[in-house]
Amino acid sequence: MTALDDATAPARRLPWHLRGNYAPVLSEVDAVDLPVHGALPHELNGRYFRNGANPKNGPTMHWFAGDGMLHGIRLREGRAEWYRNRWVRTKALDGVDRMDMSTGTFDLTVGLANTHVVRHAGRILALEEGSFPNEVSPDLDTLGPCDFDGRLHTPFTAHPHTCPETGEMHFFGYELVSAPFVTYHVVDRDGTLVHSQPIEVGGPTMVHDFAISRHYAIFLDLPVVFDLDLALTGTMPFQWRESYGARIGLLHRDRARVGEAPRWFDVPLCYVFHIMNAWDDGTDDTEATSVWLDAGRHATMWAGGPDSFEPCFMHRWRFDLHTGQVHEEQLDDVSHAFPRIDDRLTGLPNRFGWAVAPRDGNINGSINGSRNGSRNGDMDAASCIVKYDLHTGARSVHDFGPTSQSGEPVFVPAGDDAAEDDGYLVTYVHDAATETSKFVVLHAADMTAAPIATVPLPQRVPHGFHGSWFADL
Repeated sequence: MTALDDATAPARRLPWHLRGNYAPVLSEVDAVDLPVHGALPHELNGRYFRNGANPKNGPTMHWFAGDGMLHGIRLREGRAEWYRNRWVRTKALDGVDRMDMSTGTFDLTVGLANTHVVRHAGRILALEEGSFPNEVSPDLDTLGPCDFDGRLHTPFTAHPHTCPETGEMHFFGYELVSAPFVTYHVVDRDGTLVHSQPIEVGGPTMVHDFAISRHYAIFLDLPVVFDLDLALTGTMPFQWRESYGARIGLLHRDRARVGEAPRWFDVPLCYVFHIMNAWDDGTDDTEATSVWLDAGRHATMWAGGPDSFEPCFMHRWRFDLHTGQVHEEQLDDVSHAFPRIDDRLTGLPNRFGWAVAPRDGNINGSINGSRNGSRNGDMDAASCIVKYDLHTGARSVHDFGPTSQSGEPVFVPAGDDAAEDDGYLVTYVHDAATETSKFVVLHAADMTAAPIATVPLPQRVPHGFHGSWFADL
């Protein structure tokens, strides 16, 4: 029996990421014909899956180090047909080590699969950035590691991005011990890996996310780096290294196929976990003159240790391709986490975005105490979903109340031709007062409106990371 299994173990002995609603659930549950409060839109026919770290075999060193668990809900014609949760049955869950401690090498078929879940070319992939994806079924059964018919030889990011115009999925993998430390990949709309290209960076940098615009893939080479000596001690193996520097690289998507390298732009020291979107002003017939990137910027990351986080504020970078200049602008002063957009506009100009934000402070001003060592993704404070209007600078908020915490908002369009914010936000919400969780559907266009529907869930859903809506095909 571990401390996670023993209900009598004093909670104070456990680190923050194993207490409260960060604590794992210990059972896999199946429930059918769930009650619905309100009315589920009949066009919501599909599944919402969300991934997160849920350690099975004892305490872990960090929130990011738990075994992957998927929580899924199936909707059809106004009914909540089922909810179920499943550990992703990885080799790591069975106790296989991902790293050979004597050589520092990694087995890419061994991973936690705990960060995201996406669908491409009919495959549903549970992702984390240190290994191959693990394919799962629409019913959350684990099918095993996916290496794209032997073509993939690097880890697979937790944040691939699919171009809505070509149907290609763009992604990268980063290595921790030897160059090339970053490799860029493209999978075509049919699921075949068609391009792989090393990206030269300064060292074993931790690259959590990247972006695409219509013409460019955008890479982040930032000063959070892997330390093998730390890894060999069993502690968090990444640290802030100011001397590494910070830069952002733009790689032309077409010219990459003939070997062109990224063009790098130096930026002030920072770290970025999550991109909102990127776009450029090029057309089918003209080259882009500028590229824009919107992302959550941390002033530092882990500078004082593995629980040391600066808050995250939305920033915009504009890269002038003629002069080589880069302009950085902070878009607001409200800390946030997990930004999302209408995925139909990935790499194209977007007006709206959504994220989770705290309620303990003025939403129109700085969050009280947000610079005092707050944890990244401190979901205990994230009781609001904030909507950004990037054209006007306006914000609007849905507040779930003082005892509730929201997960990442995922946008679902009301139809194939629906306008950018004509649709729904879906997420899981936890109520600390009752220790219960629910699935919630909001109006994406009107954040002040009451939820369209809520579905009480048969067990608590711990704070997690990223999810996706998979419409019925």
